[in-house]
Amino acid sequence: MKAVRFHETGGSEVLRYEDVDQPVPGTGEVLVRVAGSAFNPADGGMRGGFLPIPITLPHVPGYDVSGTVDVLGDGVEGVAVGQDVVGFLPMAADGAAAQYVVAPAGALVAAPTRIPLADAAGLPSVGLTAWQALFEAGELRAGQRLLINGAGGPVGGYAVQLAKRAGAYVIATASPRSAEIVKAAGADEIVDHTAGPVLDAVTEPVDVLLNLAPITPEGFAALAARVRDGGVVVSTTPRVETPGDEERDVRAATVFVHPDAEVLSGLVALVDSGDLHVEIARRVPLDELPAIHEQADAGQVYGKVVVVPPAV
Repeated sequence: MKAVRFHETGGSEVLRYEDVDQPVPGTGEVLVRVAGSAFNPADGGMRGGFLPIPITLPHVPGYDVSGTVDVLGDGVEGVAVGQDVVGFLPMAADGAAAQYVVAPAGALVAAPTRIPLADAAGLPSVGLTAWQALFEAGELRAGQRLLINGAGGPVGGYAVQLAKRAGAYVIATASPRSAEIVKAAGADEIVDHTAGPVLDAVTEPVDVLLNLAPITPEGFAALAARVRDGGVVVSTTPRVETPGDEERDVRAATVFVHPDAEVLSGLVALVDSGDLHVEIARRVPLDELPAIHEQADAGQVYGKVVVVPPAV
């Protein structure tokens, strides 16, 4: 089968589009014929060798997958051959930048039927990140004020939609390039962070601050000062410490996304009901994945990119 792998860590040039052996599912696993995999920044971090996830080389990136179950391993129940599925794969294992991938059966759920199967790969990890940040870490409730810093990215788009559906008032920072997408997602206020300091536009306290963008410690602390006493600061950017304030009972939480098939099934249901929209910026063939990594390293990838392998 065709796959993209890297045999050593480094720049995008270490990625190879090559023939590899088709994997065989073990106990509790299934073989999925890949319809789509999604590019994520963490793929570049693992390829570059600076994200501390214990992969084995050579490694196939792509931990978001959508596709069709092709073979069942021993002991698998609740999944059928021919079923269309979507899942968040273990990040340390080989991923879905290939024609086939082995996946734990428990990581897969029925794919949404409202959108193309390949596009469904744009949902799992970013949708789960948004959900876990808002409701598990942030404990967001109806009527609360939420500030999302970096709402123009893939996680931000889901976060805005889910927060509005939960009844929150959403203030979102975005550049002019992504403002229309954030507006369509339902944000109540949009702050153009390229036009001036965010704090000049956000003058009233918020209950929850969700940071999704690279930020300096000083800038993060300044934003956190806008969180009311007893509020929460949540971040998905572990390179900068999430600031809290014990004196004001402001809690800090850093989110590392984890698999959750039950929540993922709920997100799929929202997609199929039309209450959650999956936005795909680009669809590219598998052999162009190295170019996507190169563009991402240069800061030129915007929105969610889905990688489509050649037909089997």
